[in-house]
Amino acid sequence: MSEAASRPEDGAPLLGPPDYSGPILSDIVPAAALSLGAGGIFDAEAHERARRLGLDRESRTAIVILIDGLGERQLRRYSGYTPFFRSLAQTRRTLSAGFPSTTANSLSSLATGRLPGAHGVVGYRVLDPDRDAVFNQLTWNLDVDPVAWVPDATLFERLTDADVDVVSLGEKKFSGRGLNRASLRGGRFRASKTLEERCGQALAEARAPGRRLIYLYWGNLDKTGHVHGSDSAAWTEELERVDLALSRLAADLPDDATMIATADHGMVDIDHDRRLDLVDAPALKTGLRHVGGEPRALHLYVEPGAEAEVGSAWRETIGDRGLILPKSEAIGRGYFGPVAPHVHSRIGDFLVICADGFAVVDSEVESASALALIGHHGSTTDRELEIPLLVV
Repeated sequence: MSEAASRPEDGAPLLGPPDYSGPILSDIVPAAALSLGAGGIFDAEAHERARRLGLDRESRTAIVILIDGLGERQLRRYSGYTPFFRSLAQTRRTLSAGFPSTTANSLSSLATGRLPGAHGVVGYRVLDPDRDAVFNQLTWNLDVDPVAWVPDATLFERLTDADVDVVSLGEKKFSGRGLNRASLRGGRFRASKTLEERCGQALAEARAPGRRLIYLYWGNLDKTGHVHGSDSAAWTEELERVDLALSRLAADLPDDATMIATADHGMVDIDHDRRLDLVDAPALKTGLRHVGGEPRALHLYVEPGAEAEVGSAWRETIGDRGLILPKSEAIGRGYFGPVAPHVHSRIGDFLVICADGFAVVDSEVESASALALIGHHGSTTDRELEIPLLVV
């Protein structure tokens, strides 16, 4: 899904941008809308992209399920644990997440139908230029207005205006706040705790009369991968649970329903002794105002006039373990897709895109629980970018 990891003259890995011309995460809800007969809410380009996904079966209800952290490469590797997912081989496709390959960005792409540079949720932690402060776009900062941050109408809002009943299924704490208010606003929200309860809600909504889009989010696979690693027994046990729950949901769906399962990113496991801790490299903080992003994809916000010094220091230290890109080059090469004017200042002056087996942490500011994590994502390796599209 990304450019080949070749080596340019400076020895750094060429971790290319996602292939936004191919099938991507942001095409899924438009494709579901087409199956519901609501394609009129899109322009011709979006309509054509959605049509190419092949979800052209007419449906009364569509269920879009996002399993956080279910990368295509991991799903292939552990296919022996997933009899239901294996049964969908004939309709299964591989899509690309966007950059960075992280939840806040990907959920925003899914629910707005836009690329990162357009919706503006361009990382895990990014700069709010109005306050000159970095904030976490998953936990959010109450001083940042979510609607002003993502001002364009979401797909859920547009579908609601087109007389499609939209319902989101997730944890109660996400209802009407933060990222849900920014990128996933529109329609109704139903809270639940367990995956089984959430699938039961989806089934009830699919059986109820009316034209409906049902969005179901499940985050435990990602959490398990972060804590235990995506190659752990705990991760495969959670994967088995997801496969079983979705198989039961699919078996009970009415004939006029379409179920679409996908993910927001994959994951890689990083040995702690292969990470760079900025505490051990204090010179890398010289000239920096803020560090955003996450361990596999960092935004560096630089003091005016320190660009050359910062770029040189990071390239010399990181070497072939990652790619250091100035903002202008990252935008020019299309990592975020076309970047809207109001989004430009949210992006770091430099992007640090990590190669396989490497990450950057800062034990001076990060919590013990964050430093203990094994599984990570954010970069543009195939294990992080490739996600499945599974259709019933």
